[in-house]
Amino acid sequence: MRMGKYEMGRTLGEGHFGKVRLARHADTGRAFAIKILDRQRILAMKIDEQQIKREIATLKLLKHPNVVRLYEVSASKTKIYMVLEYVNGGELFDKIALKGKLTEKEGRKLFQQLMDAVGYCHEKGVYHRDLKPENVLVDAKGNIKVSDFGLSALPQNQQKDGLLHTTCGSPNYIAPEVLLNKGYDGSMADIWSCGVILYVMLTGNLPFDDQNVVVLYQKILKGNAHIPKWLSQGAQDMLRKILDPNPITRIDVDGIRAHDWFKQGYAPAVPFNDDEDISRDEGSLNMTEHNCIQDSIAINQINAFQLIGMSSCLDLSGFFEKEDASERKIRFASDHSPAYLFEKIESIVRKIGFQVHKSNGKLKVIQDCKGPANCRGQETLLISAEVFEINDSLYVVELKKSSGDCSLYRKLCETLSEDLGICKRQQFLKQDSIKQEIGRYNSSF
Repeated sequence: MRMGKYEMGRTLGEGHFGKVRLARHADTGRAFAIKILDRQRILAMKIDEQQIKREIATLKLLKHPNVVRLYEVSASKTKIYMVLEYVNGGELFDKIALKGKLTEKEGRKLFQQLMDAVGYCHEKGVYHRDLKPENVLVDAKGNIKVSDFGLSALPQNQQKDGLLHTTCGSPNYIAPEVLLNKGYDGSMADIWSCGVILYVMLTGNLPFDDQNVVVLYQKILKGNAHIPKWLSQGAQDMLRKILDPNPITRIDVDGIRAHDWFKQGYAPAVPFNDDEDISRDEGSLNMTEHNCIQDSIAINQINAFQLIGMSSCLDLSGFFEKEDASERKIRFASDHSPAYLFEKIESIVRKIGFQVHKSNGKLKVIQDCKGPANCRGQETLLISAEVFEINDSLYVVELKKSSGDCSLYRKLCETLSEDLGICKRQQFLKQDSIKQEIGRYNSSF
């Protein structure tokens, strides 16, 4: 199975909205993790897809050595594909389970990296809200990478009081103020979860645990965690200040970084620059923000069932939409290469006076009717052009109208299909072949 330039491999894990699969870049051989989100599942959970898009856009801005990197995003009609950094050392949970508990020195080092990652995310306005050892990965060098931002919140999610109000997270790691349903500061809730992770790393046990969830939440609300006396005084003090059930008096990121126990052997991580090639030490792959699927043209391969579904006689959209399918979607076949098709489409529509933008793996053709006098008063015409590959020498071009004048849209589609489609040429070839056959027939008499 292949997704663009990535060859799909085994399944690494599954979640609420889909699965994560191992993938390799076809040109470089570098490994990636591709998270495949099912749009139907997202809609079934009553989650706004625009929110998912906003979160993805924000996560693409997170460029930190201790945060799993999101490189590219692509989408089909049924799936959303997120190309993520592949971390091959497993989960922090497995590391703790294997050793029972970590030494203070090792636990402090990982906690320092965790706080660097979380502090960086908070500076970017991203609150994870589901921090736990299962969502913290460990790479081959023993460094941590925070992952799975599926429940993360952005500043837009805050209500007028400046607080978050969605109750989410994992039971043992959830902050007490989240349970109260009165609104909470996302940064302080994340710090509580980090404190629980630190406790687990140093002791091998959970600070709050019970098989009965109601009893568990009561323990969390009281915040009376038993802190072992065999831990150093610095570690005990750090845990007490983080596992403070009152978010107002709880220590914050700056306070943690200033703590004497935390500062031992601390070397702050340096975020990557926007123009820095994060993969320069791992081969020749240049994964910058300007080289992602969203900003390039995607050629979608289709199978026989999808091809049959494109047939106009099987288009059932008329049952659900008032506008006729031909008024908003036109397809034609072409034997030109995809690169040539997109180049010619762009050239033709620009000559007519349209603007062209590359977005979400498609060409967006736009005529803005706010300015020119010849189209003033009309709705802005917006068309997307997409190419589907049937085989190595045959493609289907789909021109889809989102808004605007239907007559202008039809004229544009006719111009493109006449210049780039194979139907007209086939008609001429067929007429020529018929004439040749008639000529042969006449000459035989």
